[in-house]
Amino acid sequence: MDDIAAIVLGLYAEVARDGGGTALLIALFPAFLLLEVPLNLLILLGVLRWFTRQRFVRPCSGSYRPRVSCIITCYSEGRDVRKTLESLCEQVYPGDIEMIPVVDGAAVNHETLRAIREFRVDARRYPRRLLRPIAKWQRGGRVSSLNAGLAYASGEVVMALDGDTSFDNNMVGAMVRHFADPCVPAVAGSLRVRNASSSWVTAVQALEYLLSIHLAKIGLGEWNLVNNISGAFGAFRRSVLDKVGGWDTHTAEDLDITLRIKNYFGRDSLRIPFEPEAIGHTDAPVTLRQLLMQRLRWDGDLYFLYVRKHRHSLTPRLLGWPNFLMTLLTGFFFQLVLPFIILGYCLVGLLVMPWPALLALAGLIYLVYLGSTLLLYLVLLLAVSERPRQDLRLAPVVLIFPLCMLGMRCWSAVATLNEMLRRGHEETSMAPWWVLKKAKRF
Repeated sequence: MDDIAAIVLGLYAEVARDGGGTALLIALFPAFLLLEVPLNLLILLGVLRWFTRQRFVRPCSGSYRPRVSCIITCYSEGRDVRKTLESLCEQVYPGDIEMIPVVDGAAVNHETLRAIREFRVDARRYPRRLLRPIAKWQRGGRVSSLNAGLAYASGEVVMALDGDTSFDNNMVGAMVRHFADPCVPAVAGSLRVRNASSSWVTAVQALEYLLSIHLAKIGLGEWNLVNNISGAFGAFRRSVLDKVGGWDTHTAEDLDITLRIKNYFGRDSLRIPFEPEAIGHTDAPVTLRQLLMQRLRWDGDLYFLYVRKHRHSLTPRLLGWPNFLMTLLTGFFFQLVLPFIILGYCLVGLLVMPWPALLALAGLIYLVYLGSTLLLYLVLLLAVSERPRQDLRLAPVVLIFPLCMLGMRCWSAVATLNEMLRRGHEETSMAPWWVLKKAKRF
C-alpha cells in the first residue's frame, strides 16, 4: 500500500510541476467533499448515536406478541426453500408464526412444490408454528405471490420473505417489538450474503451488503431516513398494507411499497426503523454476468419508479422535508445522475488527459475512496458487526472494492439508459409479460 501511495504521489507531483495539479484537485475534490463526505458523515453520526444508545438501553421484555404471517415467495428455489422454513420454525419468538410459502408457477416448479409439501412441522417441538402452503399454478410474478399470500394471512404483522433466504433464530422477535409503537408502519431487516465464499463476485457483494445495508441503514435509521425495505426481508403492519392496497404490479415492488408508505410521512408522525439484530442470509449472484443482469434490472427499476411512476408524489408535502431531501440526494442524484457523471468523467479522461495526469488522477481517486471504504469497514467491525471474525475475512476485498463500485456505477448508467430507451422494466423476470401488459403503463 505504501508503494502504491508513493507512486501515485510521485506522479501527482510530476503533473503538479507541469501546472496540472490545481486542475486535478478541482476535478476531484468538490464532488467528494460536497456530496460523499456529508452523506458518510450523516451515516457515521447515526451509527455513533445507535452505538451509544445500545450501551444504556435495557432489552425489551414486553408482552406484545402478535401473530406473525410470513409470506414466502417461491419460484425456482427447489429444496433450498426448506432452509427458510426450518429457520422460521426455529425462531425463539413465543408467539404464533404462520408460514405461507407461495409457489409461483407450481405447474412447472415441481421440485419446489414437492419440497414444501414434504416439509413437516413437528407440533411437539414447534407448537406455535403453522404451515399454510399455496400452490399458484399459473405464473403471475412476485407481486402476485405476495398479494395471494396477503389474502390468506391472518397475522397482525406480515413479513415478505424470499424463498432462498434463511434467518437467525431471533429475527421475528427483534422485528416485531417495533410494532408495539403505533407510529411504525413497517420495519426493515438486515441482509447478509450466505454464499460469500463461492467467488470473488459474491465476496464483493458480501462487503457491499455489509456497508450499504447493515452499516448505512443503521446510520440512516437513527434519523428516520431508511430508503428501502428489502424485498427479500421486510415486515409490515397488516392494517397499513390494507390501507395502501398491498403490493402493486410492475417491478421493484420493495421500493415501490416503501415509497407508497412514505407518502404518509408528511401528514402523520410515522417512522420506519431498521433492525440490525434481525439478520437474513440470502444467496447472491455467483458470476459477473449474473450480477450485471441483476443490476441491469435493479438500477433500471430506479428510473422507472422515481421518474415514471412516482414523480408526482415525491413532494415535501407527502414525504416530509427530511425524506424528500434524502430521496433527491440518494435516489435521484446518486442513483440516476451520478453514474452518468462518473461514466462521462472516465471517457473524457481517457480521450483528453495525458497519461501521466490520468494515472495520477486515477490513483488519487482510488486512494481517496479506498480510505473512505476502509474507514466504514473499520467502524463496521468495531461497532456494528455481530460476526466480526467472519467479516474480517473480507478484509482483502476492501482493496478491490472501490474499483468494483466504479464499474458498477458505470453499469448503472447503462441500466438507466436501457430503461429510458427500451422500458427495461417491462422485460423483468419478476413477472411474466402477460401480467405486465395488463398493468397501467407509466
